[in-house]
Amino acid sequence: MSTSIILKNAYIVNEGEIFKGSIHLENNFIKQIFKSDIPKIDDAEIIDLEGKYLLPGVIDDQVHFREPGMTYKGDINSESKAAIAGGVTSYMDMPNNNPPILTQKLLEEKYENAANKSIANYSFYMGTSNGNLNEVLKTDPKNVCGVKVFMGSSTGNMLVNNPESLVNLFSKCKMLIATHCEDDTTIKRNLDSFKKLFGEDIPVSKHGEIRSAEACYLSSALAVSLAKKYGSRLHVLHLSSALEMNLFEGDKNLKNKHITTEVCVHHLLFSDKDYKEKGNFIKWNPSIKSENDRQALIIALKNNKLDIVATDHAPHLEEEKRRSYLKAPSGGPLVQHSLQAMLEFYHKGEMSLPMIVEKMCHAPADCFKVEKRGFIRQGYFADLVVVDLASEYLVSKENILYKCAWSPFEGKMFKSKILKTFVNGNLVFDEGKINENHFGMRLTFER
Repeated sequence: MSTSIILKNAYIVNEGEIFKGSIHLENNFIKQIFKSDIPKIDDAEIIDLEGKYLLPGVIDDQVHFREPGMTYKGDINSESKAAIAGGVTSYMDMPNNNPPILTQKLLEEKYENAANKSIANYSFYMGTSNGNLNEVLKTDPKNVCGVKVFMGSSTGNMLVNNPESLVNLFSKCKMLIATHCEDDTTIKRNLDSFKKLFGEDIPVSKHGEIRSAEACYLSSALAVSLAKKYGSRLHVLHLSSALEMNLFEGDKNLKNKHITTEVCVHHLLFSDKDYKEKGNFIKWNPSIKSENDRQALIIALKNNKLDIVATDHAPHLEEEKRRSYLKAPSGGPLVQHSLQAMLEFYHKGEMSLPMIVEKMCHAPADCFKVEKRGFIRQGYFADLVVVDLASEYLVSKENILYKCAWSPFEGKMFKSKILKTFVNGNLVFDEGKINENHFGMRLTFER
């Protein structure tokens, strides 16, 4: 049965402009975009957006939905619901599961599982280790977002620290290689120094000094040097320091870039001064660092040294985060509130709406060459978000959808509210209600 929907009277934010218009959705796709009067379309459901803002769906290129193996923290169904409630219509999930996704068989099993669980569109990275290169090279670039390499500590046996393994990966893999860059030797040295000072009672405020800018820079510099030497397609995830910005060039045209970059919402919003209030609830790897680092990341985002804004959504139980610094896991849930958090920069006059859409929607689509998503274009999948920029939204236990049931934004009053989210032309989130009868699609890539 075909579906036909007209979204009328919206302020459409797309490809560098904002205009008053309407969109005709038919089945899964955007059939037509109108900047003037809409012709009569028989049997179309009309939704009057009354001057609200219409954006492309957010594409989050880095999440950890915890399935398989750690579903007590989160799972594909629960976290994808949180995603669409936040306007995230597509996500790319990391391979450090239990078991880690190091074979094609495990990768395809994960996709098969998601087909009946994920409310949002999805893709999954292939994982790397010191010994699975043959499996990595079998990955199909047309239906897998990329290959993930942890050049720093990780879950299970996914740390790739063998120089020969790194050279083989960068020289032979033709797919996008996404890296977590932190130098383990530097981190261990810093940790030993703080243990001598504090014993086992290290304050969480020292996290940014333990997992330091130097540790990030050394590892990021290695990744960049390998990519330049072998012509690899490198994507450096969750950059967190001013020092690392010296490694990258500011070119807005992603088609010109073999090396692209990502920054996460928490590194743009928090600094080390926030550890006093938030404690382990903002303990991430890479760490949140100084206010100077935070400001440098914002400047680099505006100057296009940083290409994409994502979340590194990584839920843990609240009781786990309440442990002492050395025992509390790193990571936290963000995917439900990432767009609202970034819109705070708009309300403060620090970023334009088109820039936010560029970094959260267009750039991920261009960077990964996602097929027919990330833009409001005729013939593209109808992944869309309706936002009210004039309605406040208080984050509370009652409206948090994460399985872990907490957020670092609890008690925060955002100045914008997500009203509706369309995934493949289906209204899956509407004024706080989720339609669980529609599942997302596996992302495909034009490579």
